[in-house]
Amino acid sequence: MFFVLAKILGFFALPSNILISLGILGVLLMATRFARAGRRLAVITLVLLVIAGWSPLGNALILPLEERFPPWDASRGAPAGIICLGGAVDTVVSPARGEVALNEAAERMTAMAELVRRYPQAHIVFSGGSGRLIYDSVTEAELAVRLFESFGIERSRIILENKSRDTDENARFTKELVQPRPDERWLIVTSAHHMPRAIGAFRAVGFPVEAFPVDYRTRGAIDLLRPFSPLSDGLRRTDTAMREWIGLVIYRLAGRTNELFPAP
Repeated sequence: MFFVLAKILGFFALPSNILISLGILGVLLMATRFARAGRRLAVITLVLLVIAGWSPLGNALILPLEERFPPWDASRGAPAGIICLGGAVDTVVSPARGEVALNEAAERMTAMAELVRRYPQAHIVFSGGSGRLIYDSVTEAELAVRLFESFGIERSRIILENKSRDTDENARFTKELVQPRPDERWLIVTSAHHMPRAIGAFRAVGFPVEAFPVDYRTRGAIDLLRPFSPLSDGLRRTDTAMREWIGLVIYRLAGRTNELFPAP
């Protein structure tokens, strides 16, 4: 139930969905006795769409998430295990096309390939089922193992967690699967903007992990002044950032994390 409610709340709270809904409402009102209110609502919606899509707003929202955890310090030595969270594999396109299709979070997978090569003794875990509500598709884990094998990673090295549908379940199911010892150090590989929620979820289930952030969407503070073109890029960035902020709030209220904005 938590998974379904979180998905629904996340969808309807995205800026682009809200603004489009308001714009449609404004147009509909123009054909009624509330035409003046409808025109005002349509104009306000258009202005907000321009701000959300062309201004640096999306970068300003995502930058604090990306900067929360610094790059991993390899000088501390080899980790006992490395966990890659799902979210990079398209489970709808992949089976239809007969190949593993990756989305803009593909760096999660390529970073894992490098880490596996660098640390041949580390346990390798991929955690990802299917987080979709309406598509009956394969799990990310099924597709990820095919990709890892194409990288030359032996199947026997890969531990698959294929039941999780969200970050909370990533944490709980992975801990149950690997049973980490207190003296072990584990890395978690996920997008930099997703790292605070991921770290918080793993800490909440008693599985301390070290952050290995990848898939940065900004260059840093310099992008606070960079506008977007086209508008769709800015809207997508704003949606991505707001989805994470909303997720942090929902997870804290639901007790899935012990902190609102987890830090190192």
